[in-house]
Amino acid sequence: MRVLAIDTALAACAAAVLDTNHATLVASETLAMTRGHAEAVMPLIARVMQRAGMDFAGLDRIAVTTGPGSFTGLRVGISAARGIALAAGKPAIGLSTLAGLAAPHIAEDDSSTVVAAIDARHDHVYLQVFGAGGRTVVAPRIAPLQEAVRAAAAAPARIVGSGAGLIFAQWPKTAPPPLLVEQLAAPDIGWIARLGAAAVADSLDPPKPLYLRAPDAQPQDAARLPRR
Repeated sequence: MRVLAIDTALAACAAAVLDTNHATLVASETLAMTRGHAEAVMPLIARVMQRAGMDFAGLDRIAVTTGPGSFTGLRVGISAARGIALAAGKPAIGLSTLAGLAAPHIAEDDSSTVVAAIDARHDHVYLQVFGAGGRTVVAPRIAPLQEAVRAAAAAPARIVGSGAGLIFAQWPKTAPPPLLVEQLAAPDIGWIARLGAAAVADSLDPPKPLYLRAPDAQPQDAARLPRR
């Protein structure tokens, strides 16, 4: 299976092509950025496809991160993935950034808890907790920082994501230290590709944004013109 993976949801613009027949990434590229995904993503995808030596028709599916993350950034990636899927006649699948962050740790050792946390600002994080076997213990949500700390300290855990440092900074003095604290701004694009390849075919619905809270920008009623 050949999978094109795309990620623009957080602080990176990334793409990769995975060929499961050879169990390797054929090509990949990641650019660290918090803005400018819309201008960068299609040229980046073109470079990755060129290095992979294939066209879009040669893919089996497209995987893309759907959030949580930047409202603008995640829509850029989803639009690119859906457009490529439509043009190539291939299925597209959405994957959460939280699952992407946790995936390498679960693959390495699925016997202990993994806490994926993304800084959501204002003393909140986007949070998901995975237990033994990668089973979801706490479903994706936006949580106050103290709630995230309690969830992470409930069992020996590895904490990963841009919110990992925030959680560790508030760690209870009486609790055993976490097994690992890994501050990551974005998931590894290779793991997004692997998750995309592993997805069950029946679940290949068109990707949609995973919004866990309302956007910061809200329409101002006072500025609206009266209707006639």
